[in-house]
Amino acid sequence: MGNQQILLIVLGMVIIGVTISVAIVLVNENAVTANRDAMSTDIVNIATRAQQYYNTPTAFGGGGRSYVGLSANAAGMSKLVSAAQSNSGNGTYTILVAGSASQVILQGVGNVELSDGTFPTLYCVIRPGQAQVQVIN
Repeated sequence: MGNQQILLIVLGMVIIGVTISVAIVLVNENAVTANRDAMSTDIVNIATRAQQYYNTPTAFGGGGRSYVGLSANAAGMSKLVSAAQSNSGNGTYTILVAGSASQVILQGVGNVELSDGTFPTLYCVIRPGQAQVQVIN
């Protein structure tokens, strides 16, 4: 083979290598985005249950217009979802800041590792009649 043919083969291999690298990066980014979207859905569902807890009278096992009973541990989380739901295929959900009379803060940590070695994290600040989801990373 001539030098020109070898050069074209090497150039073709480099182009294929770069294309494969770009494809891997795009697939990983898509996995992270899909994980964040699924976590957002999960945490909003848990926030809805926190709103139900807030609006349910204490005589029926609710908070009686307060989030105080939602402690930042497994017992507080169990008032909203089962253990299986707090550790789903999308991430792990906990009560980050124990409930007060007017708010509770949830945290979700995803299962897909980011390029910097951390995991996607969402916070959800829940107040009467509203829930605000914040993407941390």
